Amino acid sequence: MEQNKIKIGITQGDINGIGYEVILKTFETPEMLELCTPIVYGSPKIMTYHRKALELETSFTIINSAAEAVHGRLNVVNCNDDEVKVELGKPSRESGKAAFEALECAMKEYKEGKFDVLVTAPIHKQMIQSEAFTFPGHTEYIEQSAGEGAKALMILANENLRVALVTGHVPVAKISSQLTQELIQEKLTLFNTSLKNDFGIGAPRIAVLALNPHAGDGGVIGTEEETIIAPAIKAMREQGMLCYGPFPADGFMGNGTFSHFDGVLAMYHDQGLIPFKVMAMENGVNFTAGLPIIRTSPDHGTAFDIAGKNKASADSFRQAVYMAIDIYRNRKRDAEAYQNPLRKLYFEKRDDSDKLKLD
Repeated sequence: MEQNKIKIGITQGDINGIGYEVILKTFETPEMLELCTPIVYGSPKIMTYHRKALELETSFTIINSAAEAVHGRLNVVNCNDDEVKVELGKPSRESGKAAFEALECAMKEYKEGKFDVLVTAPIHKQMIQSEAFTFPGHTEYIEQSAGEGAKALMILANENLRVALVTGHVPVAKISSQLTQELIQEKLTLFNTSLKNDFGIGAPRIAVLALNPHAGDGGVIGTEEETIIAPAIKAMREQGMLCYGPFPADGFMGNGTFSHFDGVLAMYHDQGLIPFKVMAMENGVNFTAGLPIIRTSPDHGTAFDIAGKNKASADSFRQAVYMAIDIYRNRKRDAEAYQNPLRKLYFEKRDDSDKLKLD
């Protein structure tokens, strides 16, 4: 039974933020260790520093690789130089480098099949930038590193709301120029597939938000709704997808209409994430859908302002672990269901009898 536990790779994130705090708090109870086998990619020395600063008692085991992971324990793989300096609450190039080294180490072991799902602690997107990391965030890096040519879709989710984005980490000034009917149809397809396969929803109902205020007011405030978004929705409905809109974003989220849908497709980052985080900041999860790898993350950032003060809530990180496990099980169940389909039944007509034959 122990050998069948889901192995969860966890990256430490920015070492000067709250990454280690939420990791240590998540696995301080035995119940979490009964659900999975966690492997942190980071530094035993840095974890010890955070544990002491926060006066936490979470114990851990040092290993060389996820292949050596001890069930029932929090495991740590050393990916950083022992001389890395920790300065709680202060973003630095050194902390960004340490975050990337842990991420790179985790991705290498994932490709070797040493763990099942990935949960990432928050990074500082500016400090992690280097010649080796030139991406806007985790999503784009993981898409290139482990996507196997597939396209990623960012989904923010909790029990009551799932929000996906057409455009992700894109400057506001470039959003309109990047929107195309083909892109929206691609994202709708990814979202619909993920809701079915990852979240176990048989016939998902998806709401599509407008880009402009009041959904363009018939072209008075913008034409993207009439020329791009509505045609994309129509095309997908003709293929049998249950998608609706475009809805004016403010009223749709403000009056609770979202509760009638299984998912909401927003046109850009803040349009979807601001209302989501207002409603679900404590238990929201960032899920990278559309890729072979299952990757989740808490929906908060590095929170340098409270780093080292023992004020960070582990709820979002804990939910990220739960969701990664659920999605892994849903995908496994789907794969097993389609692996051995029912054999075709037909009547053999080579003689006068109508006896049922099995192919």
